[in-house]
Amino acid sequence: MSLADRVAEVHTCAKAGGCHSACTCHSDCATVKDKALTYACHADEVRQLVHQTLAQSQDRTNAGRSLRQEKNEVRALVRTIIEQRPWLCPRSSEFDMLVNRIIDDMFGMGPIEGLLADESITEIMVNPSCKVFIEREGTIEETPLTFTNHEEVRALIDRIVGPIARRIDESVPMVDARLACGHRVHAIIPPLAIDGPVLTIRKFRSTVMTLDEMVANGSFDRSVSCFLKLLIHLRTNIAVSGGTGSGKTTLLNALSCCIDREERIVTIEDSAELRFLKHPHVIRLEARSNNAEGHGRIAIRTLVTNALRMRPDRIIVGECRGAETIDMLQAMNTGHDGSLTTLHANTPADAVMRLTTMARFSGELPVDVIEAQIASAIGCIVQTTRLRDGRRAIIEIDEVGHDRSRCGVQTRMLYGSKEGDYKRMSWVHLPSWFDAVVRDGGVLGQEAESWKSIACVPS
Repeated sequence: MSLADRVAEVHTCAKAGGCHSACTCHSDCATVKDKALTYACHADEVRQLVHQTLAQSQDRTNAGRSLRQEKNEVRALVRTIIEQRPWLCPRSSEFDMLVNRIIDDMFGMGPIEGLLADESITEIMVNPSCKVFIEREGTIEETPLTFTNHEEVRALIDRIVGPIARRIDESVPMVDARLACGHRVHAIIPPLAIDGPVLTIRKFRSTVMTLDEMVANGSFDRSVSCFLKLLIHLRTNIAVSGGTGSGKTTLLNALSCCIDREERIVTIEDSAELRFLKHPHVIRLEARSNNAEGHGRIAIRTLVTNALRMRPDRIIVGECRGAETIDMLQAMNTGHDGSLTTLHANTPADAVMRLTTMARFSGELPVDVIEAQIASAIGCIVQTTRLRDGRRAIIEIDEVGHDRSRCGVQTRMLYGSKEGDYKRMSWVHLPSWFDAVVRDGGVLGQEAESWKSIACVPS
C-alpha cells in the first residue's frame, strides 16, 4: 500500500464520523475537557491536510521507499503543517503525541498501538461504543482511548486480516487471526455484532513466565511448583483444566521450561500461543481455517495424526475441543508419555466428562471404552482459576485412575480445599505412585522425598 493510499484509508474513516477539513472547530476543541477528543479532532484535520499534500504530489506510488522513509515523510509534513497552523498544536510538548497518533493511524494499530507495547496488559477489548477496555493483572479497566467511529475500527480489522489472506464481511462476519508478534485477535462485525464491530486482542508476554515466577506472584506455593516439576521429570501426562483467562496457557509454557533439552517436542494449536523460547528442539504446528474461497481447512485432528510420524518424545496440544481428543488420548497411550494438553472445565471431574464428550465427536464409541482410555492416558489434572483479586491460581490437583468396579474413571484429590476456601489450600493425599518412585531411588526418588518434606502430606 502506498503512502497516499494509507492516508486515504484513514481519511475516509475520519470523514465518516470526525471533523472534516472545512471545519473550524479548533477554537471549540480547546474548551473540550476530554483531551483525547481534542487530539483526535486535531489529528483528523492534520491528517486530511497531509492527504491533500500527498494528493498534489506527483510521486503517488512511493516506489522503493522503506516504511521508515514514509514515516519520516509524514513527520516532516506534519511539522510543516503545524508551523503554518500553530493553533492545531499550541504546545510543542504535544507535537510528538500528535505525530504519533497520525503515524499509528496510518501505519500501526491506531489508538491501541501504545497498549500493544505495554507488557502489563494481557487483553485489549474494543467495544461497539468505540471505547477501549484493557485487562491488567486480571482486572478489567476502561481507558481514555477511543476510536472515532465504527469505520475506523473496521479499517483496523481489515488491516489485521489482510496480510494473512483472511476475509471478514457480511457473508463471513467473524474471524480469528494472529498478529506477527504472536498476539491472538478475534473480530466480529454486524449483522452478528448488533451494535457495531467488536475487536478483542489476547496479548502474550515476550518472555515465558517460569514456575518460580508464578510462585513469586502468588499463583501457588513452592510445594506445588516442586510437584509439577516432579510430574514433568516422571513423564506424567498432564491435562490443565480451567476457564477462559485462568492461566492455562501460561502454566503450560512454564511447565515446558522443565522439559529436558534433549527431548523432541511437537506442539499443536488452533492459534499458536505456546512459546518454547528456551528449548532447542521444538516443532510448532498450527491449524488452518478456510481461506477466502472457503477451502484449505486443516483441523487439529489432522495435525495430531501427522505429529505421530515426526518422532516426538512429547506431544503438546494447546487445547482439546473436539474430535482430536481421541487421537490425543491414543498418542498418550502409545509411547508418548509426558504429553500435555489443556481444556475448558470448572473442576477435574468436569474435565473428565468433557474429555469423554469430545472423544465421542470422533464416532459412536462406548463411554466405558473412552473412559478407560482417559484413565490410562491422563495421569494428573491440574485445575486453574482466576480469583476475585485477578490472580491466576492452581486450586486443585487430582490424580486420575481407573475405577474397575464400574469400568470408569475416578479422580482423587491430591491438593486443594474440600471446603472450597482458596486461602486454605493443602495436600490431602500422596499420589499412588509415590512409594514406587521412592523405592526405585535415584534422582527421581530423591526429588519425590524432597517434595514430600516440603508439602507436609499426611501419611
